[in-house]
Amino acid sequence: MKYPKEYLDEIKTRLKVSTVVSKSVALKKRGKEYVGLSPFKNEKTPSFTVNDEKEFYHCFATSEHGNIFDFVMKTQNFKFGEAVKHLAQLAGMQPYLFSKKDEEREKKWKEYLSIYNQYVDFYHNELLKNETLTNVRDYLKNRSLGKEEVKKFKIGYIEKNPNLIDKLKKEFNDQALVESGLFYLDEKNKTYVERFRGRLIFPINNISGQPIALGGRIIEKLDYLAKYINSPETSFFKKGSNLYNLDLARKLSNKLNHIYLVEGYMDVVGLSKNGIENVVANLGTSLTDRQILTLNQFFDDIIICFDGDESGYKAALRAAENSIKELKPEKQISFLFLPDKEDPDSYVNKNGKENFINFTEQSKLSIHQFIFSHYKKQTENNPSSMAIFEKKLRDIANTIKDDFIKKYVLEYFLEKVSELTPHSNHNRKKFYFKKTKTLDSTKKHYNESQSLTGVELKEFSLLYLIMNNLKLLQNHIHLIENIKLFTKVNKQIFDCIIEKLKTGEQISIENLDLDKQLLDKINKFAPIKHILKNKSDDEHEIIELLEDTSRDLMNYDLEFRIQELESKFSKDLSETTFNELKELKKKQNIN
Repeated sequence: MKYPKEYLDEIKTRLKVSTVVSKSVALKKRGKEYVGLSPFKNEKTPSFTVNDEKEFYHCFATSEHGNIFDFVMKTQNFKFGEAVKHLAQLAGMQPYLFSKKDEEREKKWKEYLSIYNQYVDFYHNELLKNETLTNVRDYLKNRSLGKEEVKKFKIGYIEKNPNLIDKLKKEFNDQALVESGLFYLDEKNKTYVERFRGRLIFPINNISGQPIALGGRIIEKLDYLAKYINSPETSFFKKGSNLYNLDLARKLSNKLNHIYLVEGYMDVVGLSKNGIENVVANLGTSLTDRQILTLNQFFDDIIICFDGDESGYKAALRAAENSIKELKPEKQISFLFLPDKEDPDSYVNKNGKENFINFTEQSKLSIHQFIFSHYKKQTENNPSSMAIFEKKLRDIANTIKDDFIKKYVLEYFLEKVSELTPHSNHNRKKFYFKKTKTLDSTKKHYNESQSLTGVELKEFSLLYLIMNNLKLLQNHIHLIENIKLFTKVNKQIFDCIIEKLKTGEQISIENLDLDKQLLDKINKFAPIKHILKNKSDDEHEIIELLEDTSRDLMNYDLEFRIQELESKFSKDLSETTFNELKELKKKQNIN
């Protein structure tokens, strides 16, 4: 029996290849791809690549190639059906059992999709082509939305007295139309009514890009109508399991590691129009565990950005308390609060993309900082209030599922509380302040060093060696003059030093005329300085260290060239490219 294509496609859409492969292979990010040691052969140099964008893996050592189903079948000795069940469970999907119930559901699903596709297409084309809808076009123009955005998000408009149901009734029965959530029965007049009449409609797609629900917005100021309404829940649409624009945003996860989560459809469209496309919206409900887990499949950092008013703040607090449960060591959840009376759409339209990104970098708060800050504001300076405050923070920390994150969030909360109670925590305070200071300075150094790449650190080591041994290297300039550096600033420093050394004049670090901040950075982060402490007087040892560092940088160059060829091979699969790769990998092994 064959699995429905839609079911298999949904599994592939929900799971990145790297997510599946990393369960059994240690992967390292390299450009757009991941590399690791082949699971099909014992090897010391990685020849196994994973490309999430193209949804395949390739092993250069054995020529094994395929998708997630192939990988599970080959590495776990599963039959196809077993691989599908295993991956469906990993993707959080119900198993497909080939029962009559499943077949009936599949039939209804195709019917449901057909209704939605016809409905969305019809009203989208109406908005684009119906010349009488000038008021709608004026509204969109006032919101700075043009034809490009309307087409990208397939926005439509339903007039106040639509009659599409008459056309749909020729193909679908009344029950199917009502169960879609697009229509309801007016008991008084015994007629079927279109739920979104008189509204702009925003198709809500599933993760595969198929419309399964709608959001609707009025364009007139009518106090007796809700500004926004969403489709009711149906057999195929659950608000807490879906996110608006996830089908498009997920495709950016190979380039970006963060995603903005906003409140409204217009926020998504407005940010996207201004070049910020890594954005999704929840669907008028509190943020759910399922939505967080779904986003975590694709992104490492979720930035929650709700409206800058009281209701937006309250929604953010609910989101924080709900989502902190799902916090994991390798994942982050942050909050961004806009100025009062601003929403992401209005803010980005006024200030532009760069300003929005800069505002994010300067103003976002980690989830535990936000929670602590909020409850601190509710606290009065008396024992009872402080006890309630601490208990609330402990209760929140204890909801976290991951034990490591739970431990450190609780420690953070208690340290911050201890700073507020210096007398009652006198002894503990001493301990905490000492620990906090050490942790803070260590954390700062760690964070700064984490922002540096392996290549930069290796280049820092080379520059550190040269700057501390100028006299020695003036006599052995041949050892360094052909070394290739990759980082622009480091290369400029290196070229400047080489030029000075070639003059034959006696030089020192002071008269090199180099930027002090850069020098401080090199002196602070060059890993080799710890080795050099014990070998600073041994010229032979220094030359050996220099040769080792030079060899490492040569290997970086090889790695970059290998990376380019692997990317090329994934497109052309040519024998010539493959042979070039093999030669480079041989050189890499020799080095």
